[in-house]
Amino acid sequence: MTERPAHLGIRHLALHAEALDEMKRFYVELLGFRVEWEPDADNVYLTSGTDNLALHRARGRLVRDRSPLDHLGLLVRSPAEVDAWAGYLEAHGVAIAARPRTHRDGARSCYVADPDGNRIQIIHHPPISGA
Repeated sequence: MTERPAHLGIRHLALHAEALDEMKRFYVELLGFRVEWEPDADNVYLTSGTDNLALHRARGRLVRDRSPLDHLGLLVRSPAEVDAWAGYLEAHGVAIAARPRTHRDGARSCYVADPDGNRIQIIHHPPISGA
């Protein structure tokens, strides 16, 4: 039997973006990502330093109600940082879709949406937030 190879987790996510310029501004200016590579006007690759988020210009309208993506998570180091992010984003005009709360497993999170409507969970998840 072949041994399963190791991996480093899900560190890359690619999204189709209807509003590519607004999406880029949201992730860079509000969430603090930086541009890693922008090969052309239809693609931008962002990073937080430990991961990679690719934004690809959508060809036509996206069908939201049929997407398998529920949300993407932005990991923070402490529960207090969830509240700080909620306050920061709200102060910058971003609606908080779900206010910060502590879950049964000890995680704390809140939800917002990016300019294309993708749900983003700002989350402190104890098993991995300190890693």
